[in-house]
This record gives sequence, structure tokens and C-alpha cells, in this order.
Amino acid sequence: MNTVSIQNLSHRYGKTLALDDVSLDIPKGATVGLIGPDGVGKSTLLSLMAGVKVIQDGRVEVLGGDMADKDVRRDLSHRIAFMPQGLGRNLYPTLSVYENIDFHARLFGLDGQERTRQIARLMEATRLAPFSGRAAGKLSGGMKQKLSLCCALVHSPDLLILDEPTTGVDPLSRRQFWALVDDLRREHAGMTVIVATAYIEEAQRFERLLAMDAGRLLENKPTADVLADYGTDVLEEAYVKMLPPEKQQGSGGLDITPFVPDPDAPPAMEALGLTKRFGDFTAVDHVSFTIQKGEIFGFLGSNGCGKSTTMKMLTGLLEATEGDATLLGKPIDAGGLDTKMRVGYMSQAFSLYEELSVRRNLDLHARLYQMGAKGAAAVEEALQQFDLADVADTAPASLPLGIRQRLQLAAACLHHPEVLILDEPTSGVDPAARDMFWRHLLKLSREDKITIFVSTHFMNEAARCDRISFMHKGRVLAVGTPAELAARQNAPDLEEAFVQYLIEAEGGEGGERSSRQEAAHSESDQRELLQNTDGVREQSSHTLPAENPAVGYSAQATYAEGGTDDRYFELSDDLQGKDTGSSETQNGVREQSSHTLRDNPNTDTFKYRFSMIWTFARREAKELLRDKIRLFFAVFGPLIIMASVSWGISFDVRNLKFAVYDRDQTAASRELVEYFEGSRYFLQQPPIQSEAEIDTVLKSSGAILVIDIPSGFGRDLARGLKPEVGFYVDGSMPFNATNIRGYIGSLITAYTKDRIAESGLPVSLKAPAGIEPRFMYNQDFDSINAIAPGVMMLVLMMIPAMMSAVGVVREREIGSIANFYASPAAVAQYLIGKQLPYIAVGMVNFAAMMLMIIYLFGVPLKGSFAGLAVGTLLMVSASTALGLLISCFVRSQLAAIFATAIITMIPAQTYSGFLYPLSTMEGGALIIGKTFPSSWYYTVSVGSFTKGLHTADLLHEYAAIAAFAATSLILACVLLKKQEK
Repeated sequence: MNTVSIQNLSHRYGKTLALDDVSLDIPKGATVGLIGPDGVGKSTLLSLMAGVKVIQDGRVEVLGGDMADKDVRRDLSHRIAFMPQGLGRNLYPTLSVYENIDFHARLFGLDGQERTRQIARLMEATRLAPFSGRAAGKLSGGMKQKLSLCCALVHSPDLLILDEPTTGVDPLSRRQFWALVDDLRREHAGMTVIVATAYIEEAQRFERLLAMDAGRLLENKPTADVLADYGTDVLEEAYVKMLPPEKQQGSGGLDITPFVPDPDAPPAMEALGLTKRFGDFTAVDHVSFTIQKGEIFGFLGSNGCGKSTTMKMLTGLLEATEGDATLLGKPIDAGGLDTKMRVGYMSQAFSLYEELSVRRNLDLHARLYQMGAKGAAAVEEALQQFDLADVADTAPASLPLGIRQRLQLAAACLHHPEVLILDEPTSGVDPAARDMFWRHLLKLSREDKITIFVSTHFMNEAARCDRISFMHKGRVLAVGTPAELAARQNAPDLEEAFVQYLIEAEGGEGGERSSRQEAAHSESDQRELLQNTDGVREQSSHTLPAENPAVGYSAQATYAEGGTDDRYFELSDDLQGKDTGSSETQNGVREQSSHTLRDNPNTDTFKYRFSMIWTFARREAKELLRDKIRLFFAVFGPLIIMASVSWGISFDVRNLKFAVYDRDQTAASRELVEYFEGSRYFLQQPPIQSEAEIDTVLKSSGAILVIDIPSGFGRDLARGLKPEVGFYVDGSMPFNATNIRGYIGSLITAYTKDRIAESGLPVSLKAPAGIEPRFMYNQDFDSINAIAPGVMMLVLMMIPAMMSAVGVVREREIGSIANFYASPAAVAQYLIGKQLPYIAVGMVNFAAMMLMIIYLFGVPLKGSFAGLAVGTLLMVSASTALGLLISCFVRSQLAAIFATAIITMIPAQTYSGFLYPLSTMEGGALIIGKTFPSSWYYTVSVGSFTKGLHTADLLHEYAAIAAFAATSLILACVLLKKQEK
């Protein structure tokens, strides 16, 4: 029976054909290696097998089910485990080891007892139990591998799909990882394992081989048959022979001329105690080495060991914390142009411009290095030297990876540097392209005498260097020629030598361990264990005979870690099954529980559906609480906005500065000024002494109102005349000017009435009829009573929406959303689970802002707290649902923040009634105002605080907000697909 059966499968990304009519069958229980350089369709093929990508053309059957059927995918998800490409991509960095495995167990519906038993068994088997409380982000690369594998295997799958699980980690961790996979396969009889790997030699350990190139399947046979067909014992040579003739050019027959150093030439590069710290983390720890002129010096180590950081310090791109580095006898100046002009640097990722053609990229490089008239000739020479003339007018985006790498090398060499620094230049390219690349490096070294400093994690590539340096955890373990390093450890090859150096380094770091841990294995036993894997396998065969003799390394060793140090241990008897009877009992229980988990997941019960929502909510809440930046923004951001905006926006026109130019200086003129002095709206400034000063005071904002009282004002007033008084108002703020005009009219009217009353004239000052306005809800007409509740509406519309949008997009960026794609969870369960923690945070914000409004701003809550709380709960649900909807369209956290801010802030501020009455709007503005929940919640908020509204008075508003929340969530569920395209 076949575990996987694929017929005529094709897949496109726009115009790019990723898979081209692929057909294959994979038998049950097989181990399959999938090889090929980056971009040939390996990840796409595995994703389609796992059901995380939409099938465009063709048929994929897995475990007897059609993966194009949604219900089939949901049922089969309990029997499939998918570990996506990238170290720890299915992990959550802030969650602990235990919490990561627990989340995956809950995701597949394991009940409490089974979940606890499975987690304990896997952590014990992988020696992760002592570190169950450590955050995944703080684990070493090898431990992340093991944790990822535990998460994938916790639900006892029948099909395990691993997409480049060992890329970028050291050979010791790779060896231990495969030993662990082998042992876990023995526990689960019949489990099929499909692995894509970047290391072709690693695929030689599997029973069957799938080889791909340019989206096509080149071979699908037992590995031994492939090697026999191509007449070689080395799989990399066999793969090169599979390629089309045009891609085999430059492969094989690499003639490495021995390097002969010039005794009179000074060293090209020297590093002495070079150290780089980022905060408390030491990326490079006292690194020292010397590189001779014209030498090819290799830097070998796993991802994260400090290779790239060291190279950036040597190129002057990064300043060292400690230590010294010299280039051709001169100190390296970080940021200095002299260093950059003498060094060519090729970064790990493609760093040229995709929009420019090959020729234009080189032209730009020549101008950046100020080559002047020599630039054009240098570009033509580079095109010929690096075989780029045929693609000179082609954009890099459409070129194969190998040619792109040659283009980067050509750009780095264009200005004829004396030192060439290459950061993993051949990562992801096919072996033939790698050989051609090295031909260019050898020519540059031997003929042009250019010193080459190259980093890599390919052992066969490191063996081509004149000398290499083993690096691990920021430290240099050893330096020498490949032959010297292997001889020092009595190792058969360079990889074995590196493994021995790693064991020594880890043993030295763990020297202060307890005697119980030290007794686990002596260093000599560790070496013997790795060097005699066949013998160990034979000795242990009576306990658990290997199902697959072709599977290479013995499963006798695994990696454990204590504190910040690593240690090497033998696998426990718990995994190997020391007692046959107990082993059989355990296996029987495991097989029974695994069968129950796969065949009876009980996914149709309400309890399961709710538990799935709770699983996502629980994990999201933990991540939020441990992310200090997001938590600060979520909790204190609303309070800062509330305080700044509430104090910053006011419609109260008070304490207006006014100055007087009193030309009369009489009792009558002073009496008029007293009316303005006594008003709470005005604040008097020093008097003006000249007419020219009036304009100066207004321009400088020394006063917003100037009163100009003419000479003879008192005399004319006593004679019963009508003297004129000048009022100069700063009209730059029309709103203030209009209010000042009204204040002036009211004060002059009061002054006139008092003057008439004092004169004793028989004049009635009472009008036959009058209008006396009475303000019902804000008698003092204080704008803070409306502003503060309005700001609460603004904050609750914007912040929860931004947080929920970022929460989903963040998972896309780090890749952990693949866990959702490969799980039996529904889209609605995932989204609601993501939404709930942000609703809870929004309610905490509401409580804090309400206390601020009441006690800090002095605005009493006159209405029902319950009514306001219900409206707020609906409002936060609506804003978070809108955030989820926005997250369906954006692909980065930055885009999510900007898009959500614009979409929420403009309607909340402009079309809600906050700044302008909704009753004055019409047309599109009114539609926006009525559609968004901000206008409805503004009525709830302001009405509860100022009008004394209760729950029964707000039912219409509740309905409108709830309708928006439900619509947004439904649209998000429709637009967020369970599969990638």
C-alpha cells in the first residue's frame, strides 16, 4: 500500500512553474530523501503532500484520501505531521519547551492523560525534560530540532514530513537528530518519513530517493539502485549526472593547486581577541586567527555561531566590542572608506538590485566604487570572466540561483579588491554550479593572488579550502588545514573531526556538572560511540532490531543541555526498552493510544470545538504576556493616548490674553477695562504704550485681543455721546475669534446696562420677551465631559484592532501559521482564539480609562456601568474583528499597523460625531459614520457619562455594533484560507 500517490501534479507561482507534471508513489513505512537545490520545488511538493497548499493541477492522495477534499484533509491531519522549512519554524519562541509540545498536543485533541503521557515520553526520549521550562527561543539549534520533532510527533502520526530539518546546524546535532528519528520510527511501526534535505550526502542514508530539478522529478527509486545506475558510491556525483547536459558544465574534476604562502608578504588579515556583544549576548567571543595573502581560508560552523558577525567586523561593517583586527597591516576602521575600497564582500543573501539588469548592476557597482573611466572596461571584463555575457541584459530575478551567485561574486571582484569575503556564497545552489563557482575562486586565489575568506556549512566545500577554522557558539575551536584537523582527532574525514571538536568543547563547558551527569559518558566513550556506530548498532540489535538497515547512524546518542551548556549522553533505557516485557507493554499501550488518536479524534463535539478555540486563545495570551513591547503598547498605549488627547483637545475658550491701549486714562476707561479683567475668559497682559505696538503684540501672540480706548472716551460718555472703542482680535484661529467676538458683545452689553442703571434714567431695561437657554447634561459647558469619553471611543476602536491584526500577521512572518494550516482546526476557531486575548486586554484598557475619566478628569459616570460595559465589550469585539479582517490582506506587521491605523482612526475621529456632529453629515460621510461602530459607541460612551443612559436606552446601538462585529468576523473567516496558494 502506498502512503503517498501523486499523479500529474503541477503548481505555479504567477508565471513561475514550481512543479511540472510530477507523478510518484511512496510505499508505506519507507524513509524517503528529497534532494535538489533551492527553488526546484521541494518545499512546494511537501506542502502539497501535507495539505497546507492548494492543489492547482493534478491529484494528490495521502493515506488513501484525496487531499483536494476539505473534509478528508481535516480527518487526515490527525495522521500527518509536517515540520516546515526553517529551524524552529513550528515553534513559538516565548513559550517553554513543555508549552510548545502541549500546544501541539491540544491542537490535535489529545485528552489530559494522553497529553501528559505523550509529552513526558517525548521529552524523556529526547532528553529535553530537564529544560521543560526554558523558552524555545533560548535553545541551541540542536535542541530546537528536537523540540520541533517532539511537536510534530506528539499526536503519533502515520506520515512524518520534514522540510530541510537539519539545514544550518552543526554535524553533531544533525547526527543526533537522525538517530532520534530512527528510534522514534521503531516505536511507531509503519510510519513513513519523507525528508527534504540541503545536504545531498545526508539523503544517502534513506531507503528511497526523490531527486528534483526545475520542478521536475528526475529519479524516484531506492537509493541503492540510483547509485548503481549511475556507477558511483557518492550521491552528489549521481545527482550531477541526473541533470541536463547544460547544467553539468563545470562540474567534477576540480583541480586544487596547493597553496604556497609568500614568506616575505605580510598577513592579509589578522584577528586578535575579536569580540562582539549585543547587550548581554556575546555573538563572537575572543576570536583570533591569521590569514595569509592569496590563501583561501574557510570558516565552518552552524547558523548562529558568529560567522557572519565576524565577517562584518573584518569588512568594517560592524564595530568590534573588544579586540583588534588588521587588513593588510592596517587597523580596520568600522565605517572607514579605505577598508571598504580594499575589500570585496558577498553577503549571504542576494544583495544586488532585482530591478536592474546584470550589466546595470555591475555599472552601478563600478560607480559606487568610484572607478571612473575604468569602470566600463571592468564591467565588460567581469561579464566575460564570470560567464555572464549571455545574460547581461537579463534581470537577476529571472536567473537561476547559481548564476545569481556568480553575479554577486562578479560585483564583489569588480573593483579588484585585495581581500574577498564571502558569506556562505554557495548555499542552496546545485553541485555543478557550486563546482563552477569554486573554479572562479581558485583562479582568483592562485592567479590573481586575492585572499579569500569564505564561510560555509558544507563539509565537502570546507575541504577545498587551504585552511579552515571550526567555529561554535562564537568561539574558534581549531584552525588548520583539513588534513591537519582530521589527523589531530584521528578522524577519517573532516565531518568526523568537527564532531570530535564539538564534543570536546561541550565537555569542557560542562566540566562543573554533577557527578551523576559526568558519569553518563566519558569523552572517550563518546568518541567510541560515534566512530563505531555499526558495532553499537549490532550490540543493541537484540533489544530493538532496526527495520531499515540502510538508515545510517545509530540511535545511541542524543544531545542534552544544562543551563547554557550542552552535554552529550546516551539514549535512556526508557526509549530503548531495557526490559523486553515492559517494552512490549509500553509499545502495546502506545500503539493502542495512537490508534485511538488517529481514528477517533471526536472533532464534532462542542467540547472539542471550544477546546480548540481555548487552545489558540491560551497560547496567544501567553505570547502577549511575555512580549514586553507588545504588552506595554497594549496596556499603556491607550492610557498615554487618553491622557495626551484629553488634555490636548479642548473647545473651551478661556484665559484669553488681552492687552489695553488706554489713550484716555480716566475712571470711565478703567471701569470698562475692569469688566474684561473680571471675566473668567480673559487674562490681562501689560498695557500697550503706542499704536504701533498693537500689531507687534498680535503678531507675536502676546495677546489675542487688544482693546484700543480713544482719548476723550470718558468725556464723550458723560455728554451722552457714543464714543468708539477699537477691539483688535487675532483671527488666525476662526473658532477662537468667533467666541471672542461673542464674549466682547456680552461684556459690552453688561457694561451698557450697568451705566444706564447708574444714570437713574426712567428707562426699562427689561425686554417684553426673552429666551433663557438651559443646558440639560453639561451645564458648565466643559468640553472635557465630551472629549474624554470620545477619546475612549477612539482608543478602543484603534488599539485592539491594531493588536489583533499584528497577532495574525506576525505568525505569517515567523512561519508558525503553518501549524494552523496542518491542524484539524477550523478558520473560525483559529480567528476567535486569536481574538479573545485582545478582547480581554481591551476590557482592561476600558477599566483603566474609565477610572482615569472619573478620578483624573473629574467626569462622573451618571448612567449605568453595566450598560457601558456591555457596549464596550461589543465595541472591542468589533474592533478586534476588524483587525482580523485587515490581517487577511496584509503580509507584514508594519503594513498591518499602518493599514489598521488609517482604516480605524479616520472614521473614528471624523465620522463618529467626536469632532463634528453626525447630524451635519450627508452622503458618503453619513454612510461611513453609520457603518462604522465608532459613531454608535460614541453615543454609548458620552451618553453613559453625561446623559445618564442605561442598558435599555442603548439597545439600538448595541445591535449596530454587534452587527459590525459579526460581519467583520464572518468576512475574515471567508477570506482567510486554510491553505496557501
